[in-house]
Amino acid sequence: MGKIRWTRVLLGGLVAGFVINVFFLGPGLGAAHLPWGLAPREIVVVTVLMVVLVFLVTILVTWLYAALRSRYGPGLRTAAMAGVVSGLLLGLFQYVGWVLTLRLIPARVWATIIAITFAALVIATLLGAWVYEKPSS
Repeated sequence: MGKIRWTRVLLGGLVAGFVINVFFLGPGLGAAHLPWGLAPREIVVVTVLMVVLVFLVTILVTWLYAALRSRYGPGLRTAAMAGVVSGLLLGLFQYVGWVLTLRLIPARVWATIIAITFAALVIATLLGAWVYEKPSS
């Protein structure tokens, strides 16, 4: 078993989290909460929470790649596999959340959110793996 390089996991997760926050989450996060009637202070709290959670998830998927690479080998195939697994798990949790909220949000909205989350997690894992594998200068 290979040792996990924790500084590379953290760096890869932070880079992936930055990209996901800027390109996937950032453009519509504040606007997505406006129809809920939240106060501006609540929107800021939710936004900060979502940004922090994205960083935590991207660090975790980078760790998942680092753990899988000792068994399946380094590379894009292993990173894509880790991204698909994490995307399916998070999509399942979102679907359970949709069911538990008594389907107050339309199914097509949840399906769109799950599809975007899935794509973002695969991209985040590929980015994290790229940073993890990048040779130190």
